Amino acid sequence: MVLPLTVPPSLKHQSLLWSPICTDLDALDAHIAILGIPYGSAYDAAAITNDQSKAPDAVRSVTDRICRSLERYDFDVGGPIYGGRALKVVDVGNVPADMTDLRSHSIRAEQAVSKILAAGAMPITIGGDHGIPIPILRAFKGHGPITLIQVDAHIDWRDEVNGVRDGLSSPIRRASEMSHIGEIFQIGIRSSGSARPEEVEAAAAYGANIIPAFEVHDRGMDSVLERIPEGGQYYITIDADGLDPTVMPAVEGPAPGGLTFHQVRKLIHGLVRKGRVVGMDIVEITPSIDVNMITCITAGRLIVNLIGAAVRANYFDAPPA
Repeated sequence: MVLPLTVPPSLKHQSLLWSPICTDLDALDAHIAILGIPYGSAYDAAAITNDQSKAPDAVRSVTDRICRSLERYDFDVGGPIYGGRALKVVDVGNVPADMTDLRSHSIRAEQAVSKILAAGAMPITIGGDHGIPIPILRAFKGHGPITLIQVDAHIDWRDEVNGVRDGLSSPIRRASEMSHIGEIFQIGIRSSGSARPEEVEAAAAYGANIIPAFEVHDRGMDSVLERIPEGGQYYITIDADGLDPTVMPAVEGPAPGGLTFHQVRKLIHGLVRKGRVVGMDIVEITPSIDVNMITCITAGRLIVNLIGAAVRANYFDAPPA
């Protein structure tokens, strides 16, 4: 074989896990839909297009480090990720922003997730800041009750910041107001964030289960899973700063003592076994300060673990490949 003198330049992966791309959500045929929601509701002008808006494409770009090839044996899940099945994982792209109406992004995000659910697919979303679970969870109206599982350093119970009520410090407060959201488990909490004593009191009044990171380290993730009711529907929202910054360094608010990859992986697999995980998001990744892309790779590995565990729990009617 004679090699040519030049070959086309390599391109970054356009989709996660080499998935087909479908931006016509009315024609979506999928078991799992990968969605990017890059933009939240900014607290100030400088945050409208913050670096986290680049995270969905940054995670996609390291697909070949997340998974070397779909037919390879993956030891996190006990075999090829899709388990030898014809699993339909589709990347539906990113929700765009309208610079003439910035708040419309949240409306379109909710509509996009609604169409994904109408197609019978599980949404797995990459943010964006931690405001994005608000439109996602709104789209689940009528699909409850849902137990909300949060991995985070911060409790995110602010009612408003600078008059904005659906920003990154408020997703759990807004979720608590949704009738289809039941119990809330907040895992990995530590250090200090936007919460004042009144927000902690509001979380306690709701009955939120706040589980500090150091309790997880001392007692283990199995003790956390034992507290979560079996047979439920679970939605998982993962803030990258919920994991230790040695694991996910590319975050705005790194706090020592966070959860390990092993602990969060155990949480995901445990929830899949306990009931049904109906969706997951990973948010607050800041690609420009990543270290060897390890934050983006870790995010992808968490997604892979959810997909692999769900396939083996027979979530999807997918025939042999």
